[in-house]
Amino acid sequence: MSHLALRQVTKQFGSVKVLHGVDLDVRDGEFVVFVGPSGCGKSTLLRIIAGLEDASSGEIHLDDRQVNDVSAADRGLAMVFQSYALYPHMSVRQNLAFGLENSRMPKTEIEARVMEAARMLLIEPLLNRKPGQLSGGQRQRVAIGRAIVRRPGIFLLDEPLSNLDAELRVVMRAELAALHKRLAATMIYVTHDQTEAMTLADRIVVLRDGRVEQVGTPLELYNKPANRFVAGFIGSPRMNFIDASIARTERGSGLDIGGKHHAAWGLDLPHGSPVTLGVRPHEVDITEVEAGAMALEITLVEQLGAETVLHAKTTLGGAFTLTSPGQGRFLVGDRIGVALPPDLHIFDSEGQAVSRR
Repeated sequence: MSHLALRQVTKQFGSVKVLHGVDLDVRDGEFVVFVGPSGCGKSTLLRIIAGLEDASSGEIHLDDRQVNDVSAADRGLAMVFQSYALYPHMSVRQNLAFGLENSRMPKTEIEARVMEAARMLLIEPLLNRKPGQLSGGQRQRVAIGRAIVRRPGIFLLDEPLSNLDAELRVVMRAELAALHKRLAATMIYVTHDQTEAMTLADRIVVLRDGRVEQVGTPLELYNKPANRFVAGFIGSPRMNFIDASIARTERGSGLDIGGKHHAAWGLDLPHGSPVTLGVRPHEVDITEVEAGAMALEITLVEQLGAETVLHAKTTLGGAFTLTSPGQGRFLVGDRIGVALPPDLHIFDSEGQAVSRR
């Protein structure tokens, strides 16, 4: 196992800056997931850690050694790519052994490592097949096995499940989580899928436009997002956002939501300040359309069996998503009311989370 430290890492391609002073520590044995929209810099950052790209500035430390000038081959890391990158003319056994043979490792040690990885990944019966004879999930196991045989300090995985179908992705997620526990290995995993991030990570690093927006456990990011971007990115269905402003009442601070007041004590913002409210789809209670409730018109009903997802629009024309347990009898065009929860997420005009006294 190894630990990683990044200090003010930047990356620039010509005049385009894609990473802006990234600071990060990854501890021994930790499973860290980089997540963010396409083009946010997560794969570039992973390639810099691997040594496949040079950082424009900043420092990369593996354990207690700065490795900016150390080649990818000498960093003691192993990378699993989205495309598998298997040699089509070689058998599974040969693919697993190839890197070790190039390092002139004794044949007995190579065979022992290959068989250990094959047993671990349940691919022993496939050792004599070529990649073209394997399913997508089997090829991905071979790609992971090729990393395992190297016994790296850190595993780097760049969207390794994105080429698999939805059902197989669920299976492979569980297998990766189990593999991490068995190996007690340090893993850094890149994905744009926040469900993968939530289910796999010890900690998630949320990136946007080459900057780290927040680092924390999955539940820390879900329950206490640092800003509106993180709040909207983590969680499915995504968080709803409602425009409001700070109102002063006889009892203290509150919220003005389309002319209706909602209690929200302890807010240290001036009267009339614009804010954005965040509401998770499962946090609202469905009611009749009545005074005190926010009125919605249903525009789409998704029956998922265990729950019903309702897409709606507010009286002001904004979109709103909510979930109802079970198989609700809702129809497009129905008007419903929703009661907002007392503990709303509140973001200021800059999109930063507002703390309460």
